Amino acid sequence: MWNASLVTTFFLTGLPHATTLDTTLFGLFLLIYVLTVLGNLLILLVIRVDSNLHTPMYYFLTNLSFIDMWFSTVTVPKMLMTLIMSSGGGAISFHSCVAQLYFFHFLGSTECFLYTVMSYDRYLAISYPLRYSSMMSGRTCAFLAAGTWLIGSLHSALQTTLTFRLPYCGPNQIQHYFCDAPPILKLACADTSAIEMVIFVNIGVVASGCFLLIVLSYVSIVCSILRIRTSEGRHRAFQTCASHCIVVLCFFVPCVFIYLRPDSKDAVDGVVAVFYTVLTPLLNPAVYTLRNKEVKRALFKLRVKVTCSQSN
Repeated sequence: MWNASLVTTFFLTGLPHATTLDTTLFGLFLLIYVLTVLGNLLILLVIRVDSNLHTPMYYFLTNLSFIDMWFSTVTVPKMLMTLIMSSGGGAISFHSCVAQLYFFHFLGSTECFLYTVMSYDRYLAISYPLRYSSMMSGRTCAFLAAGTWLIGSLHSALQTTLTFRLPYCGPNQIQHYFCDAPPILKLACADTSAIEMVIFVNIGVVASGCFLLIVLSYVSIVCSILRIRTSEGRHRAFQTCASHCIVVLCFFVPCVFIYLRPDSKDAVDGVVAVFYTVLTPLLNPAVYTLRNKEVKRALFKLRVKVTCSQSN
């Protein structure tokens, strides 16, 4: 699969920052990571135990929480090691770098496709409320979710294959806090222009295509909402979609900034990447619990159950 490479170990330089901030940044990102994992686990638990949340919307949200939990796990622990260990913390073997790149793009692209499916689900729920349950059946939900995972894995396999089929025989310092295609390709001992263009087009088609479909879904949703006669109905419909829009923007804007602009700058890319690798996975549980009455009601019921079981 890969061309012969002399490099057996890469070194991640980590986030660009003053060394005096190592401990502060370590504590901050560790806290965010713990909250991300616990928050997404809590969403998985609440949806699992509350039968009122066994709907298509929360089925897709379960997939999103699972992805976000592991998406953060792929990159953040290694970033923490580069912050806390003065020497050797950024070392990563060649094959571990391959695995990190694959799982990063696998989970990231799957999340991208999942956002598109979720917008389509909201479109059906608001535009066709009477036919929604038959149109978005359990089999349809499973098919759509499986499709996002399958296409995401194929997309990532292409990215990984194109990146590591080149020889790496000299420099081994990756100007980033995780293994990603743009900074890795800069270390290749061969012409990368053709592969960079293929990767650029590949990511561009996926990102722009998904974003366009999401925008079209929400334009249709807004048109349907404006036809709702009661102000309470319109408010509820807008509230249902607002949380999804917030998370989508926080995910797509940094991705487009990093991958779809011609002049990539390592330092800037590293800082911007924090938004969708560290902060967006945390936003998922925060937005969907703080802005969602059904989830807050389910959390309250779960807390009451736990309290009653402890008192007995």
